[in-house]
Amino acid sequence: MTIEVRPASVFEDVRTVLGPRSPGANVCWCLSYRIPSKLNNELRGPARGEYVAELCRNDPPPGVLAYDDGEPVGWAAVAPRADTSFARNRKIPHVDDLPVWSLWCVRVRPGHRKRGISHALIAGAVEFARAHGAPAVEAYPIDNGDAGDARVDLTMAYAGIRKNFERAGFVHAADTTSVLAGCPRVLMRLDLR
Repeated sequence: MTIEVRPASVFEDVRTVLGPRSPGANVCWCLSYRIPSKLNNELRGPARGEYVAELCRNDPPPGVLAYDDGEPVGWAAVAPRADTSFARNRKIPHVDDLPVWSLWCVRVRPGHRKRGISHALIAGAVEFARAHGAPAVEAYPIDNGDAGDARVDLTMAYAGIRKNFERAGFVHAADTTSVLAGCPRVLMRLDLR
């Protein structure tokens, strides 16, 4: 198994990882934190995928994809915090005025989990942000206990777990008042300067 992480500029590959089985379904497409709430609520069905297709044509694209032998198997959303709802989120504090990038979603396709792909995605997202001038990257993972023993609902595991970010060199920067799947979220940061 050779995992390669690349910018998410191929929409069909993003669709493979994030898209619904039924084209008309209203799935997240990882837009909830990326766009204003009003627009997020207005985009329905295929319009959500069309919006993501446009993001994939932008520079920079909306995140990174992990490939296993050419097959898209994972996704990580990463963008300047100023371009996300984290810029205005009252539950997740700002540590300082540094123009950090946010890494808020790490998703690995079923059938490909427990193989280190999330670690590759975190590292790839950090390198992507670094290549685009990010001075630091923040993440807002679930803190599921010192031993990682609190079970996390897979539908809410997209935020990642604290220990995976610690393994990638992120440090605890602040507590938050945000809770996901019954677990507190913490603000983790990796300084790239």
